[in-house]
Amino acid sequence: MVHLPRCHSCVGLCSHKKSCPSITEDNQECLSNGTTRPQDASYYYADFTGPFGSLYITEGESEGVNEKHEVLQIETASKKWVSQDKPISCNDIFKPFQEPGRDRQNPEIRTILTKGIAGIGKTVSVQKFILDWAEGRTNQDIDFMLVLPFRELNLVKDEQFSLHGLLLEFHPELKDLDPEKYNDCKMLFIFDGLDESRLQLNIPERLCDVTTTSSVNILISNLIKGNLLPYALIWITSRPAAASQIPSQFISRVTEVQGFSDSQKEDYFRKRVSDESQANRIISHIKTSVSLHIMCHIPVFCWISATVLQEMLRQDNVKEIPKTLTEMYTHFLLIQTKMKKQKYAEKIETDSKNPLESSKEIFLKLAKLAFNHLLRGNIMFYEEDLRECDIDVSEATVYSGICTEIFKEESVLRQKKVYCFVHLSVQEFFAALYVFYCYVNKNMEALEYFLQEKTRVEPNNVPLDMLLKKAVDKSLESKDGRLDLFVRFLHGISLESNQKLLRGLLTHTQNNQKSIKEISRYIKELNKYGVLPERWISLLHCLTEINDRSLHEEIQAFVKSGNYRTELSLAHCTALAYMFLMSEEVLDEFDLKKYNTSDEGRRRLLPAVRCCRKALLPGCKLTEQSCEAVASVLQSVNCPLRELDLSNNDLRDSGVKLLCVGLRNSHCKLEILRLSLCLVTEEGCSSLASALSSNPSHLRELDLSYNQPGVSGIKLLSDRKKDPHCQLDTLNVDHGVIVRKRQELTEFVKSSVYKSIGCEGMEKPVFFFSQQRASCSHLKLSESADAVTYETINHYDQVSPTDNNKQDTGTVTYTEVSRINKTHNKPHKPEDSVTYATIRTTEELQQGADSQDPSNLYACVN
Repeated sequence: MVHLPRCHSCVGLCSHKKSCPSITEDNQECLSNGTTRPQDASYYYADFTGPFGSLYITEGESEGVNEKHEVLQIETASKKWVSQDKPISCNDIFKPFQEPGRDRQNPEIRTILTKGIAGIGKTVSVQKFILDWAEGRTNQDIDFMLVLPFRELNLVKDEQFSLHGLLLEFHPELKDLDPEKYNDCKMLFIFDGLDESRLQLNIPERLCDVTTTSSVNILISNLIKGNLLPYALIWITSRPAAASQIPSQFISRVTEVQGFSDSQKEDYFRKRVSDESQANRIISHIKTSVSLHIMCHIPVFCWISATVLQEMLRQDNVKEIPKTLTEMYTHFLLIQTKMKKQKYAEKIETDSKNPLESSKEIFLKLAKLAFNHLLRGNIMFYEEDLRECDIDVSEATVYSGICTEIFKEESVLRQKKVYCFVHLSVQEFFAALYVFYCYVNKNMEALEYFLQEKTRVEPNNVPLDMLLKKAVDKSLESKDGRLDLFVRFLHGISLESNQKLLRGLLTHTQNNQKSIKEISRYIKELNKYGVLPERWISLLHCLTEINDRSLHEEIQAFVKSGNYRTELSLAHCTALAYMFLMSEEVLDEFDLKKYNTSDEGRRRLLPAVRCCRKALLPGCKLTEQSCEAVASVLQSVNCPLRELDLSNNDLRDSGVKLLCVGLRNSHCKLEILRLSLCLVTEEGCSSLASALSSNPSHLRELDLSYNQPGVSGIKLLSDRKKDPHCQLDTLNVDHGVIVRKRQELTEFVKSSVYKSIGCEGMEKPVFFFSQQRASCSHLKLSESADAVTYETINHYDQVSPTDNNKQDTGTVTYTEVSRINKTHNKPHKPEDSVTYATIRTTEELQQGADSQDPSNLYACVN
C-alpha cells in the first residue's frame, strides 16, 4: 500500500475543524501532491485531478465475492473505462443522487464501503476528502472527522475501552467533549484499510452506550452496524478480497477507485518524465506489452515503470528493455539498490562489483518475511513479525530510512512502528525470490508448503518443474487467487537471464531449459475441476514470464484463418478468451457452440461474454459455476451484453439464483434472457422475480419455456410484468410436459418394482420428462426373484416441437432400454433391447399426466 502522512500533527485536522484548524504547510503540500512524506524524493500520484477525486458509484457489490487475484481484476476492470460512465467526486460520495425515472432521491447514505486494489489510491482519496473539509471547501455540515486506521486498531485489539475512551486514544483533543453531546454533532468515522484488520467484526453482542466499556471488536462492530451513534457517518476502505467481511445489509453504498485510464497513464508519464522524447519512448514501450500496460492501471506501478525505464534509457549501451513483470521488478530492485548506495556512499562500506551483494542479508530476511505473510494474507507487519524472521527492529528502521521505495516504516498509535513493502506486488516479488533462493540452496524445509505430498524424488534433488507444478496447483486451490502473481514471479525468476541479474542474492544460476519446457507443457495441458474460467488466464501470464509465446501465436493464426473446424485445446480456449478480453472491439455476437472444443473448453471461453452484445450459449453443458461467471459479467461496469441465451443447460434453481445476483445489479443492462429447458422451478422463478424488482429498468424479454415454474412461479413473474416500473413486455412460461410410460414388462419385473419407485397403487408406472430432457439415467428399479435388477436408459432423441405459429400436432420420444439379467449375470443380446415410442400431442400428454390414467397414453413396442 502507498503510505500517506498519518503523523498526529496531520491527524489533528481530523478531529474538529473548529478546534484544530491548522495543518502544516509541509503536510498540506504532501497531501495536495499525493506523495507519501514531504522528504520522499519519489512520488506516486501526479495530482488529485485524476482518479483520486473521482470514484465510480456502484449500488451493492460490483462483482460479488472476488475469486481472482487483484492483477486479474484490473485486467477486466480496464474494459470499464468507457466515456458514458460518469465518475463523481469523492467529496460527493455521501450525497444521495436521483435515479433516472424516479421523482424522489434515494434515502440518506450512512455507511460507505470504498473498494480498490492495493496501491490504487483509496487512502489518497480519503486524505483528499479530509483536506478539502479542513480547508473549508466541502462537506462543511460535518463537525468531526475521526480517522481510525485498522492498522492502528490492531495495536489495541486486546484492550478494553468505551467508545469515548477509544477515541481519546486516537484523538486526545476530544477530551473536553461531553460524551452526551455525541448525538448532537455530525460525525464521520473513517476506517481505513479493512484488509489490514486483525479484528473480529462479525460479533452479535449489542452495544448502544458510548460510555460502556467493551472490547475493541465489539465497539467497532456496533458502530458499523449502527447500534452505536446511529446517525454518525461511516467510511470504510478495503481491498476487494476483504470487503465481504462487512455484511451487505450494513452498507448503504459501495464505491470503487478504478485507477488510471489509458489517457491518465500517458498524462502521468509526461508529467513524471520531463524529457518529451524519453516520455514518448516509455509510453510506446509500455503499449507494446499487454501485461505492463494493464499493470499501469495502478498508479504505483506507473511510478515503478517510470523509475526503471527512465534510468535504463539514460544508458547508452542498454541491450534489452524489460518486457515482463519479473524483468521490471528485478531492474527496479537493482536501480533502488544503486540509488541507495549513491545517496549514502559515505555511510556504507565500499561497494562490491554486484550492488545486491552488500544488501543480501537484509534482502533475504525481508524475502522470508514477505513469503511467510503472503501465505497468511498480511501486508502490514509489526515488531513481533519482524523478530519472527530474525529482523532486528533497529535494522529494519535503518533500512527503511535508507531505501524507502522498497520497505516502509511508520510511527502510529503510541509511537509504535508498523512496516510494509511499498506495494503488495513488491511483497509478492520478494516472496518468489525467497522460494527460489531456498530451492537453489536445497533448503527443503522452507518449501514444505509446496512439497507436502510424498514424491519419489529425493528431497534434496527436486527438479525445478516439480516445484513450479506444485506452486501452480497451490495457486489454483486458493479461492481468492492470492498466490497468482507470486507464481508468475516464480516462473520468471526461473529463467537464467533473470537469475543473472539477481547475482549477489543468488549464489549461482541454473540453466533450466528442460524444466521450463516441462512446466510449459504442464500449464497448457492442465485441467482441474471447479476452477473459474478467469483463473486460468493467470496461468497464461506464467507462460509470458518464461518467454513462451506459442499459444498466443497459434491463437492469432486461428483467428486469422477463420477456420472454426480447427480443434481447440483447453489452453487455446483460455488464450482465445483472453484475446477477446484485451481487444478494443466489442463483438456483435458470440456463439459458443461454433468453436470445436470440449465442454470444459467452452466453459473456459465464458469470459469472452464480457465483451459482446449477444451471447449464444445454448446446450453447452454449462453448470452452476458457469452461472457465477456469467453473473460476474453482468455486474461489470459498462458491460455491453444485451442478449443472453442459456437455454438447454442444467442450470437448475441454484444456478438461476447465482445468475440473479448479476441481474439485480444496477450495472446490468441485459434486455433479453432465454432460460428455456434449464430445469427451473418455482424457486428459480422467485429469484428472477426478486431480481426484476431490484433492477426493473432493462429486461424486456424473458423465456422460461419448458421448465416447471408452477402456478406460484408464473404468478410471481406475471405480477412483475404488470408493475409499471418493470420494462418486461414478453414473458414465455409455456411448460408443456412430455409423459412417457414403460409398457408391460411382467415377464421381467414384478409388482415390487412399482413400489420401489413410488408408483404403488398404479397399474403401471408413468415417467415425466421435460422437453428434450431425460432426468433418470441409471434408474434402479428393484431386485426381483427371476431376472431384472435394473434398466439403464442409454439414449433418447426427439422431434423438435412444431413451429409456434402452428398447432402442436405431435411429439415423438424414443427411449432405448437395455436389460441385464442378474440370474445369469450377463446382458441380454442386442435384439432383446426394446424401444418405446410415445406419440401424443402436448395437450393430450398433459391430460394424461394430470389424470394419471394410463389409458390416455399409448406406447408401442418395437
